Amino acid sequence: MGIVWAIIIGFLAGLIAKWITPGDRKPSGFILTTVLGIVGSLLATRLGQAVGWYGPGDGANFIGAIVGAVIILLARGQLARRV
Repeated sequence: MGIVWAIIIGFLAGLIAKWITPGDRKPSGFILTTVLGIVGSLLATRLGQAVGWYGPGDGANFIGAIVGAVIILLARGQLARRV
């Protein structure tokens, strides 16, 4: 059941991150939106553990997943401008 929840939360976090991030609104589909949210959650967990907000076994919450996904979208936008 944990994987199903990760997919659901990842999709919602990716959807919200795409909604609040400035830039083009190209639809990327269910899979890419879900991957964006899941990778954003992993990024937020790693950053939170590095700063000391989360312990070794803790993970980012829903807000952290959204913030991580927004960071990924902003970084992708900056890289796309340079190319």
